[in-house]
Amino acid sequence: MSVALIGMRNISWGFGDPPLIENITWQIEKGERVCLLGRNGVGKSTLLKFLHGEMIPDKGEVWPQKGVTVSALKQEVPEGFAGTVFDVVARGLGEKGRALVEYRTIRRNPSALLSSESEKRIGVLQEKFSTNDEWGMLSEIETTLSRTELNGEWPFAQLSAGLKRRTLFARALVAKPDLLLLDEPTNHLDIDSILWMEELILRHVKTLLFVTHDRAFLKRIATRIVEIDRGRLFSYDCNYQRYLERKQAAMVAEEKQDKVSDRKRSAEEAWIRQGIKARRTRNEGRVRALLKMREKFQARRKKTANVTLQIQEGERSGKLVIKAKEVSFSHEDNPILEHFSTTILRGDKVGIIGPNGAGKTTLLKILLKNTDPDMGAVRHGANLQIVYFDQLREQLDEEKTVAENIGEGNSFIIFNGQKRHVITHLQDFLFSRERCSTPVRVLSGGEKNRLMLARLFTQPANILVMDEPTNDLDAETLELLEELLFEYEGTLLLVSHDRAFLNNVVTSTLVFEGKGRVTQYAGGYDDWVIQRPAIDDSPPPSKAVDRKEKKREKPAKKRTLKFKEKKELSELPDHLHTLETEKENLFKSMSDPMYYKKGKEEMAAATLRLEELEKEIDAAYSRWEFLDSIEEE
Repeated sequence: MSVALIGMRNISWGFGDPPLIENITWQIEKGERVCLLGRNGVGKSTLLKFLHGEMIPDKGEVWPQKGVTVSALKQEVPEGFAGTVFDVVARGLGEKGRALVEYRTIRRNPSALLSSESEKRIGVLQEKFSTNDEWGMLSEIETTLSRTELNGEWPFAQLSAGLKRRTLFARALVAKPDLLLLDEPTNHLDIDSILWMEELILRHVKTLLFVTHDRAFLKRIATRIVEIDRGRLFSYDCNYQRYLERKQAAMVAEEKQDKVSDRKRSAEEAWIRQGIKARRTRNEGRVRALLKMREKFQARRKKTANVTLQIQEGERSGKLVIKAKEVSFSHEDNPILEHFSTTILRGDKVGIIGPNGAGKTTLLKILLKNTDPDMGAVRHGANLQIVYFDQLREQLDEEKTVAENIGEGNSFIIFNGQKRHVITHLQDFLFSRERCSTPVRVLSGGEKNRLMLARLFTQPANILVMDEPTNDLDAETLELLEELLFEYEGTLLLVSHDRAFLNNVVTSTLVFEGKGRVTQYAGGYDDWVIQRPAIDDSPPPSKAVDRKEKKREKPAKKRTLKFKEKKELSELPDHLHTLETEKENLFKSMSDPMYYKKGKEEMAAATLRLEELEKEIDAAYSRWEFLDSIEEE
């Protein structure tokens, strides 16, 4: 028989009518791994705070079983955490853990030990835990640090966002809670760290409630799915795919039921307007039934609208977008790129995968010519219109309002050639009129990412550069963004740790494989997993063999470009731009409805010229590749 560890009875919370959370009753049973889903802003983090005891609902109660302990990993890395990784993790043990940290700090400071005040303080602290307590706590902390692969001596403040998150995860684990709460646990983690977290949870965490936008993480971890929708809670005791099917069926059934109810209510409203008949005693029951129908109709909560995503596509770029040749770049003698080359063509959707700190953002900056490489060169094709989504949201002014970040002082923007009000544009991204006048600093992470997308899509672009765009977005918005990028006819460069998003969007991946080596693979994340080489454990060839091989090799004479060929190579991008512009204009002319009123000779000449242009463009690209290959040798 299953045991309920903690639950809620008739919980309601939130301003307005109806409240954000309304009459929720549910419980978490021992051994469950429950994923809590819902749109941004529906109250997921609030429910976690109720269970952790950080907030109290307006109505109802939270009831834990006696002795049940709860730990939590919050969505954002909190400020003000001081000390080492050991100190931060130890404080997860509560009052005794905090006493242990202070005790160790005093004992490790020789000058403090000479102070009489310090001696008194040590005595007070020792009263809070016995010697056995100290050894037990030290053992738990060291075990947790080992499992989470952390060095207890690292200064917490100097860690990367990913390592800070891992430390806070260890802090939540160290007390061995009966229930672990995780709010967006994969934020700031790279793919290797996410896989590591999945394995650790499956091995060591018995009961879990988590909120995540990472569908691959959800599919592997969750044994039950619970969704908040319009203030109510719906439980699905199944996997993610089955949940999607059941949710769709429930929505269809709800819509049908609403239509039946609306037809019946309309008929009764027509009847009540007849007046005298409706007021007869024998019809009072029918009148009461109508009043109940009205109450149900008024109480019916509309489904939250979907984000409306549209990209303002720019002019068509040239066929070649970016070409990197033998690019090398190092930071403080640490190689980021070593002899990296790639060619990105119009319409390519390229994912970039690698551990945190490997240099993914640096690679983007080099490809965009915002950072110069130490060696090698980057060339851009013709007519590029680049729009950049940065993961740190540095393009947003925290002190300005939501609307001011879009309009930049103007009430209107130009979108796909049409004048559009800033508020109307923001409403497509689920910002109400009231929210549009809110300073950006008070927005949630999901709202900031939606605002970034709203800002991004006001600018015409034929190349989108997106650095971690999926953080904090709900599943429905993610799927809409996937669909939009899939249908986008421009070029996409995408840095992401979201495996499902990569699988559904990109056509190739650039993978950081260590020591400055970046390799390109066809397809998304799963395709890379299949294609990547196995680790070679064989010993390196002996020096003797190397020397013999070198004697046998005859150095080939290196072919170099002549002066005229170098000049031709430098002029080819402009020549291609001219040819492609002529081709584009010819296409537009032939697409005009009035074109077919021209004479046969003029139409035949246009068709012939179009064929010639395609041959000239192909020849120019072949020539470029040939000259480029000589220069690369």
